[in-house]
Amino acid sequence: MAQTAPPTEQPQSLVEPIADRVLTTEDHENAPAVVVRADEVQDALSTLRRESGLDHCACVTAQEYADRFETIYHLRSYDDPTRELSVVIPTPRDDPESESAAPVYRTAEWHEREAYDLLGVEYDDHPDLRRILLPETWQGHPLREAFNQDQPQIVPFREHQRLLEDTREGPETMHVNVGPHHPSTHGVLHLSVELDGEQVAAVDPDIGYIHRCEEQMCQSKTYRHQIMPYPDRWDWSGAGLLNEWAYARAAEDLADIEVPEYAQVIRTMCAELSRILSHMLAVATYGLDVIGEFTPVFQWGVRDRELVQDILEDLTGQRLMFNYLRLGGVAWDLPEPREAFFEGIRSFLDDLPRKLGEYHDLLAGNEIIQMRTVDTGHLPPETAKAYGCTGPVARGSGIDYDLRRDDPYGYYDELDWNVVTESDGDNFSRLLVRLREVEESAKIIAQCVDLLEDWPENDREIQANVPRTIRPDPDTEIYRAVESAKGELGIYIRSDGTETPARFKIRGPSFSHVQTLPEMARGEYVADLVATLGSLDPIMGDVDR
Repeated sequence: MAQTAPPTEQPQSLVEPIADRVLTTEDHENAPAVVVRADEVQDALSTLRRESGLDHCACVTAQEYADRFETIYHLRSYDDPTRELSVVIPTPRDDPESESAAPVYRTAEWHEREAYDLLGVEYDDHPDLRRILLPETWQGHPLREAFNQDQPQIVPFREHQRLLEDTREGPETMHVNVGPHHPSTHGVLHLSVELDGEQVAAVDPDIGYIHRCEEQMCQSKTYRHQIMPYPDRWDWSGAGLLNEWAYARAAEDLADIEVPEYAQVIRTMCAELSRILSHMLAVATYGLDVIGEFTPVFQWGVRDRELVQDILEDLTGQRLMFNYLRLGGVAWDLPEPREAFFEGIRSFLDDLPRKLGEYHDLLAGNEIIQMRTVDTGHLPPETAKAYGCTGPVARGSGIDYDLRRDDPYGYYDELDWNVVTESDGDNFSRLLVRLREVEESAKIIAQCVDLLEDWPENDREIQANVPRTIRPDPDTEIYRAVESAKGELGIYIRSDGTETPARFKIRGPSFSHVQTLPEMARGEYVADLVATLGSLDPIMGDVDR
């Protein structure tokens, strides 16, 4: 049975270790917030991590105000994500500079690079403060209010610099570009790789090729109707309904909207169907990555995805960009005749154990897969936590962290299911976690079908009474997350009293996972690099947004 999270710790006890450094406090909807001086960031964060147990830096948000810039570190505990605290670091508009959190939380390296890239906030002691989404030659910082959108941007050709040119001693190394147009990079991801013979001496992931300004587009749209079509596009592997739920959870808590119980069950069923869609694609393409297995692994994976897509198409009318969730519930009820819809789901679930047995034989039981994945791409739990890893990547390193259980939402805490973990932390463990999670998703879906089938007809409320126009109070702030197929998918929203957000920040799980690649690949063979990247199951829309 899924366990309900323990009561949230009182905010005073979380803040107490840094009470002498707190300038003032704020009330964010999800957690208390404290304001700390820009020159005391590392001291305050390291104390919170050590004494308050806030070992998970879930997200970093930077934003501009009329009189200042702010960086917000959203801190949580891996043991209990409901123990959370926001640390706000204000900096002057004319000189936005603060200490870097990277020496305390390694995951902050990329988050702070993004804040520097888009807003121009400088972070002292950052190990590699350079642009991350835009080319190094970009002029200005595009999220600043004063940014001139009409200025020309010239990106000259520049010879690639060797990663270890000034730091490595010993034999010559060879620089190799992997991607951005290469099947093994899972999208438009460029890996700048330095090889010492056949071993990886260094690797630098180069992202931003598919940055589509999703956050800025959401900031220009209304809460009630216009934002919801966008989340599907952050992860096109089939997890769109999970993305929709991430936005819905944040916006509903922001606007104090209660979702009917019947709609919560439908959402939970849809979310687990989406999880199966994503995991089927992950294991199918992993067979291609590691052993070049087009048939039957890849084709069978696509076949079984199609069966799930048939179910979701009957429900939502679409096969990829579902746009089915609405604030306060779902767009419409289950299709008629309901008996035929339920029978289609049960038919799929009844045949799934046999098929999963075949996947285990073809993948987990495959000697070549085992040779390529066991003891490669090792990610110790301490490193995974330092980089903010979640989802199957974290659970493959033995980290028992799942927001469905630990920060309950939807109908998960009423159902019988288990969190899957593997302790070895290698590529093989992450494969096993995804295969086993499909089994748990099937258990959840079956229970939801039983509930929906017996639900009284006069109590099938699919949507709460939501105001046509939603205008949260000015300067209301919230960070909420759900357990997507890749891991913790979080949304930060700050309102300004209008019907559109003042700041909309997406915390994609793949962003943190790709950041760990240099730690996992260093010293291994170049062929292991492909297997390690595939084991992270990154989706570049989730990384670049």
